[in-house]
Amino acid sequence: MAYGVGLVPWYDGRDGMYSWIWRHLPGNAWVKALISLVLIIAVVYILFQYVFPWAEPLLPFNDVTVDNQ
Repeated sequence: MAYGVGLVPWYDGRDGMYSWIWRHLPGNAWVKALISLVLIIAVVYILFQYVFPWAEPLLPFNDVTVDNQ
């Protein structure tokens, strides 16, 4: 079968990022699912505790252009 030609039209023979992560996690499917859930919760926690507060002053959400008329 030629590259880019398969049974599913959108699949070109390459694995995605999530399948690479899934293959490299240890354990069976339940352990992988639990580790994935812990990793997702950790990423969300880090974003809300550290990244978003750091980036908030840099974003232009408080620069309004509406006058009080």
